[in-house]
Amino acid sequence: MTPPQRQRRVPRGESPPRPAARAGAGGGGNPERLYVVAGADGERADIDLVTLIVARSPDPPPSATPEQAALLRLCVAPLSVAELSAYLSLPFSVVTVLITEMLTAELVQARSPIVRQALPDRSLLEAVMHGLQRL
Repeated sequence: MTPPQRQRRVPRGESPPRPAARAGAGGGGNPERLYVVAGADGERADIDLVTLIVARSPDPPPSATPEQAALLRLCVAPLSVAELSAYLSLPFSVVTVLITEMLTAELVQARSPIVRQALPDRSLLEAVMHGLQRL
């Protein structure tokens, strides 16, 4: 069973309102705009979706583009590249190019995520558990 679809009420004789253009840094999905944001060279640092980005200073320099300024304001606290991509409404590839430019200008730092190398030894966990039970 599917739920009923909600109908938008529009006064008679008027056409339904058109959705407003997105006011994000993404430019509404225009590929030319993304090319301008990413630049012609498109070099990328070796970062992935879970790499944490932190701004060295929250204040953007006067030479920063609007996208770089927005990225610096977001990165006061560590954020992953995936979160930055979502907040800026830009594709991951464009965000990596922006971050690469900012890394070379030393405006941000990239931190690799902490990866657990191996699970602790089971005998060690059992020894700790038995020691706690004896208390």
